[in-house]
Amino acid sequence: MKKIFKLTDEKKHEDRVLEAVKHEIRKYVKREKKKKLDDAQNTYWDFDCKIGTTSDTAKVVAYDALIKELDTVKANGATECYLEILAKVVQKPTKETDLEEDSAE
Repeated sequence: MKKIFKLTDEKKHEDRVLEAVKHEIRKYVKREKKKKLDDAQNTYWDFDCKIGTTSDTAKVVAYDALIKELDTVKANGATECYLEILAKVVQKPTKETDLEEDSAE
């Protein structure tokens, strides 16, 4: 998802507009996570995220920090926000490797 969100609306309170943007982000991620994985035992969905006032100034952030960054962009007085979330399949770490690291210590 690559999208420019308007953070102001003359008919709605600013906080409600921000909450609607957050809801749309969470809804998109939930929909992407429901997609079937070829190897669900060893893979999971992860997300590459960028956020900023424009696509040129957008910086890479972790998905966990995306909502906080959105609040920061809004707090800086921006009226629009560029958001990019791209889903990718990632290999789960193996448990055998974790056990070997623990025993080595």
